[in-house]
Amino acid sequence: MTTREASVYPKDALDGNEQADAISPEVAPTLDALFRERVRRTPDKTAYTEFDPDLGGWRDYSWRDMAREVEKWRRAFMAEGLTRGDAVALRLRNCRHWVIFDQAALSLGLVVVPLYVADRPDNVNYVLHHSDSRLLLLESEDAWRELSQAEGDLPKLRRVLILGSAHDRDGPVTTVDQWIGNGKDGEPGSTEAGDLASIVYTSGTTGRPKGVMLSHQNMLSNAYSGLQSVAVLPTDVLLSFLPLSHTLERTVGYYIPMMAGTRVVYNRSIPQLSEDLIFIRPTGLISVPRIFERIYIELKAKLAEGPAWKQRLFRLTVDVGWKRFECRQGLRKWHWSLLAWPLLDALIAGRVRARLGGRIRIAVVGGAPMPPAVSRVFVAVGINVLQGYGLTESSPCISINTLHRNRPASVGLPLHGVEVRVGENDELLTRGPHVMMGYWKDKTATEKVLQTDGWLHTGDQAAIDDQGFISITGRIKDILVLANGEKVSPSDMETAIAEDALFEQAIVVGEQMPYLTALVVLNKAMWLEEARKLQIGSGDEPSLRDEKAEQWVLERIRRQIHEFPGYARIQRATAMLTPWTLENGLLTPTLKLKRAKILEQYAQDVHKMYDGHAVFRKP
Repeated sequence: MTTREASVYPKDALDGNEQADAISPEVAPTLDALFRERVRRTPDKTAYTEFDPDLGGWRDYSWRDMAREVEKWRRAFMAEGLTRGDAVALRLRNCRHWVIFDQAALSLGLVVVPLYVADRPDNVNYVLHHSDSRLLLLESEDAWRELSQAEGDLPKLRRVLILGSAHDRDGPVTTVDQWIGNGKDGEPGSTEAGDLASIVYTSGTTGRPKGVMLSHQNMLSNAYSGLQSVAVLPTDVLLSFLPLSHTLERTVGYYIPMMAGTRVVYNRSIPQLSEDLIFIRPTGLISVPRIFERIYIELKAKLAEGPAWKQRLFRLTVDVGWKRFECRQGLRKWHWSLLAWPLLDALIAGRVRARLGGRIRIAVVGGAPMPPAVSRVFVAVGINVLQGYGLTESSPCISINTLHRNRPASVGLPLHGVEVRVGENDELLTRGPHVMMGYWKDKTATEKVLQTDGWLHTGDQAAIDDQGFISITGRIKDILVLANGEKVSPSDMETAIAEDALFEQAIVVGEQMPYLTALVVLNKAMWLEEARKLQIGSGDEPSLRDEKAEQWVLERIRRQIHEFPGYARIQRATAMLTPWTLENGLLTPTLKLKRAKILEQYAQDVHKMYDGHAVFRKP
């Protein structure tokens, strides 16, 4: 096997005394110990801020306030009779209760299973069943009603907590207020760094998600390594909007701020994100590329409507701003055009920054590649966009760009203490304390990706340059990465779709896009029969462009992929009757679909399915 080691690690983040209060894993070797140490050090400092609907405004909570709540929840957990290693799950939007639940459970050696609020009910039930979860926290009684009516048995689940009020308390349902009131005294459990802390379910390459087992050490070491790469300061304000069930937000947006003593403000909702950015004026963000892509699309649309001179001025600002960035990074010499920056900053760049609150110091972006055209604009206007790379199985961060060593075309340098190398087929491998313990109840899947000497196969192809910067060049398996960072296997979905005799051929599309779409070839005889029933034209190929036809095709597709995760939904489809063959160049001699050729030939149809969204090419 041909390998190449990367040995360059960033050293610039911890220079000076700016992070003197950061808590290291040596001081706090477990996640619950981290919380206790933070409370001890800064009890009266604001820890979290969230919007209180009852007050009609924002409310601060100190570390001392959080400690009181965690103790109440810990005592309630003890009254349940749960034992060390039992799994407990939560399905909440980002809020302080997410942290309270997590810390109270971890203090007793329980294993936390985070669930996506937006996931489909039957998929949530699968995770609850597979993880053997004993207790579940939900936001509302409606959320439980939805789960209880979905398919999937939950034999191990014996308590369902409702954060709000509950009218029907039959069976396992209890309100949090009532549950806390029944707590009992007792000492915290004893946890160790190597103990299993969480099972995080990820999509993998099959229809059902796999449970990634992460220890206290996995997440703590990764958080501290991240802190050594990019300084997060006690004076920073982080606006949290990615789901905490996403490991990127959990490690970087929850555990790192706790280490650094940084205040976290919870976004009210994604539709209100723009308002919250302007009101809160955060200095830090953890984001997926889609947030920046949306702003980029809006900027381009607004410029297109305006006069030509404004478009030229914007392009000039980006050009000069990029030169300024390269100059600051030591990549080029000073250029006379930089003299125009103060004016361009006042007219254009400052206004773009204002859309993100005007104070962004660092914007960590991961989960999916950011299109180069987008990153160039935001870096050029003075926003420190730091792209990184990782996966749930690596807790999740493997590499990141830093403030002083930022190459936007790459995914940065390996974190301190993280080993990387390029193996067979140019696959990126990683090793270190950040690598998962394995997959829950799946020894076979674990052995496929985790070598006995500790190297984790990422499934991504990469190149590492002489300075240690990593660039992702492709994938070992064809995995689509949506704009929100979720990963899906198109081949698995295509196989499922093709099980319906209506579909002769199918490919799933969605790389870097907000949702999935499909190109499908229909069985002509079956379509002609259905076209008559639907009274759609003569049943020829143009009739497939009728809205009723598309909805009928989508319904057939959805039946076939109902077992896939909730985010793996086909929202648009283009159907055709002309098959993809050897003769028209869309099949290989071994009868495999030429995906790139098909996408090229039907590029206009794909574009229409993403009407209103920019279609970006892979970098």
